[in-house]
Amino acid sequence: MAGWFTQGDGEEFRLLGTRCGDCGAVFFPREDSFCRNPACAGDALAEVALSRRGTVWSYTDGRYRPPPPYVSDPDVPWEPYVLVAVELAAEGMVLLGQAAPGVSTADLSVGAEVEVVPGVLDEDRETGTVRTTWHWRPVAS
Repeated sequence: MAGWFTQGDGEEFRLLGTRCGDCGAVFFPREDSFCRNPACAGDALAEVALSRRGTVWSYTDGRYRPPPPYVSDPDVPWEPYVLVAVELAAEGMVLLGQAAPGVSTADLSVGAEVEVVPGVLDEDRETGTVRTTWHWRPVAS
């Protein structure tokens, strides 16, 4: 997922998108070749850090082990996870992602404020290599 987010923790961690200089549309994941807006032929694209906070647009729990290409160790007991659709108002888009570990559907509600935080996608036990991703967690009120 290189180029999808910044490295670092806290305020430094941001998802990275692309803004078209011709029409102003913002895309995630980033696009380096052409504007994805069908009404725009622009190619003046610039990397942009997306908003760290957004509001819950929708959410659900995943109670089954997804099939490949999802990375899942069959030797590890399956743990349900929460999927969150988050609206980033400034960018005019809705992004999907998992909730941070420990966040359940009971912790979320439509319209609640959440923030993006770094997360672990998986770890290779043999090499110790950790692949990172992003998670959404409720903002403490």
